[in-house]
Amino acid sequence: MKDAIRAKALDLGFAEIRFAAAEAPARWGEDLADYVADGRHGDMAWMEETVERRSAPRALWPEARSIIVLGTNYAPKGDPLAVTRLPDRGNISIYARNRDYHDTVKKRLKALGRWMAETWGCDLKVFVDTAPVMEKPLAEAAGLGWRGRHTNLVSRRWGSWLFLSEIFTTLEIEPDRPEPDHCGSCHACVDACPTGALDGAGHIEPRRCISYLTIETKSEIPAELRPMMGNRIYGCDDCLAACPWNKFATPAVEPDFLPRVELTAPRLADLAQLDEAGFREVFAASPVKRAGRDRFVANVLIAVGNSGRKDLIAVAQALRDDSSPLVRAMADWAVSALGR
Repeated sequence: MKDAIRAKALDLGFAEIRFAAAEAPARWGEDLADYVADGRHGDMAWMEETVERRSAPRALWPEARSIIVLGTNYAPKGDPLAVTRLPDRGNISIYARNRDYHDTVKKRLKALGRWMAETWGCDLKVFVDTAPVMEKPLAEAAGLGWRGRHTNLVSRRWGSWLFLSEIFTTLEIEPDRPEPDHCGSCHACVDACPTGALDGAGHIEPRRCISYLTIETKSEIPAELRPMMGNRIYGCDDCLAACPWNKFATPAVEPDFLPRVELTAPRLADLAQLDEAGFREVFAASPVKRAGRDRFVANVLIAVGNSGRKDLIAVAQALRDDSSPLVRAMADWAVSALGR
């Protein structure tokens, strides 16, 4: 059964597949509860609302007996941080430079699930990121990789560039062995974090993480963190890109994951001019739409303020009367930063 499922998954385009039991150690739920109790989830209210269902697979679906954990490769070609060194351009995280990966991965999951149901008559549920599933602990337990000091999964075959997804099933499938930690004494990801969000012991302070700040938070980004963000306007890849295991990764070939030319190194001056309609048009079917126009343009203005380009002062000044209080505040900050 495992061999047949593995072969079918690889045929559908998944890069890795491993199997885990539906049980979860109590520490998963305890760690999650402590994380939320400390307020580290910030503005991500959905984490607090789903603590119980997220704490263990069977809390989400009691009928589950086995979990199939799948990895989809999205490794970039070339230097993933090249755009961060272009001050007049905006850097968008690698995963968000084309179509929303949730759609692509879920299609493959559903195809695999239908085939399994037809073959073995089992019940199953498919999940990719948006459901209350402890994806990284499950992937680690299944042997897909281990959690590095950047808190993300690391694979010896694919480095840090894997999208995770799962199939919960009523089938009884022998679990695979967990993958041991291969980070050793390496602290490259910790040292690479622009805002010092990683403590080196496998913990993250999300409220300092640029991915959280540019996507999740509903508030103004703290003034002391803005200069550290550089031109990162949606997400951040610095800790992922620093991982030495990436040298074994093969660049993705899935068309949906290849960067759109206009999102590879977009001009800050162009992005700052996007109104609501323009934002929706440019980022249709893109993960970036999740941030919303106001949050995104505010991020762009922080990058403008960090650019050191006096010719961009007019770009920021034009938004000081924007309808969004957040955009107005960041426009003021950008003008002030460039004036200094």
